[in-house]
Amino acid sequence: MDEQHILARLNLLRIEHRDLDSAIAALSDGVPDQLQLARLKKRKLKLRDEISTLEDYLLPDSIA
Repeated sequence: MDEQHILARLNLLRIEHRDLDSAIAALSDGVPDQLQLARLKKRKLKLRDEISTLEDYLLPDSIA
């Protein structure tokens, strides 16, 4: 995967992550469906992990 593909993937993941924020907030109003809410939160965490992995790939730690 080249840098352009990684940046494009990061952009899509960040958009989905923000969309999940909105979906979780909307679902939390009133009497939430706990199972659906848990699934959305789990998906959001998985996205955060993938975003972090791709960011680390683009900006590797340098040993100083």
